[in-house]
Amino acid sequence: MDDWSTAMKKIDAHAHVFDHIASMGKAGELRPLGNGNCRWATGEEFRIIPEGCGDKEYLVESFLKVMDEHDIEKAILLQGVLYGLQNEYAMECAEKYPDRFKAAVMLDPFCRCAQQILDRFINELGAHIFKFEVSVGGGLSGYHQDFILDGPVMTPLLDRIAEVDDATLVLDIGSPSMSSCQPEAVYRIAEKYPNLNIVVCHLLAPSLSDGHALACALPYLAHDNVWVDLSALPWNVAPEAYPYPTALEYIRMAKDVLGEKKIIWGTDSPCVLTKFDYKSLYSFIEESDVFDSEELEDVFYNNAVDAYHLA
Repeated sequence: MDDWSTAMKKIDAHAHVFDHIASMGKAGELRPLGNGNCRWATGEEFRIIPEGCGDKEYLVESFLKVMDEHDIEKAILLQGVLYGLQNEYAMECAEKYPDRFKAAVMLDPFCRCAQQILDRFINELGAHIFKFEVSVGGGLSGYHQDFILDGPVMTPLLDRIAEVDDATLVLDIGSPSMSSCQPEAVYRIAEKYPNLNIVVCHLLAPSLSDGHALACALPYLAHDNVWVDLSALPWNVAPEAYPYPTALEYIRMAKDVLGEKKIIWGTDSPCVLTKFDYKSLYSFIEESDVFDSEELEDVFYNNAVDAYHLA
């Protein structure tokens, strides 16, 4: 298995890099303390960067080292409110290493200049991937009033994004227990913009007790232009131990409802690497019986190529 899996091409379709920490969330601002540790305004402290991989930053070169150690061919650099928006840095990384990365941008739709910001991202930065992290836990809904994903705040931005050739919309809508988790809205967006690729992060971030809620939500994501990524599943089913049988059960559920060509592998590095070895984030899938060898090639590579227009 090890020789075969090493030879299989992989794209990490959910990763983050940042040259500084500038976070804002439900716990207020996040202050970097050094050596990868941070403190929320509430006083909670935690590690955000794996030890030895950065002080107050996780640079693209640090992630490239991890990718090379694990034979990861490419990665999608997404935006995360946990780290603070890194739009220009991420786009610079993709420009510097065009064969290894494609980068997303994100903006806060509540900004008065939101349309102007989006136009600049499209016209000046050449953005084609647009991430909105709206979850209560780590996104916009943590420090804004609840809003409808396809309501009046978002619709003008979605309309503009849908005009971009080969665009991908990435949505982190949080866990089933959160008000931000609106799979019905994802379905409506997919219906309204049939030429817009949509990726839903973390397979809806289900915890150990969210199996029924996930089963109810998945049919809304069964759409021609919708994919789900598997990033951070081991994190979300903690404290379950390797090989994370509940996570594998959830992946099997997604395969049954969506089909294996709508499932994309990713890790959510770097924060997950403070608790998990990078290899374990792919080996638990490879070593399972959820996918055959041909399906694994789709999950680890081909589906990301389709969803993110990498060909």
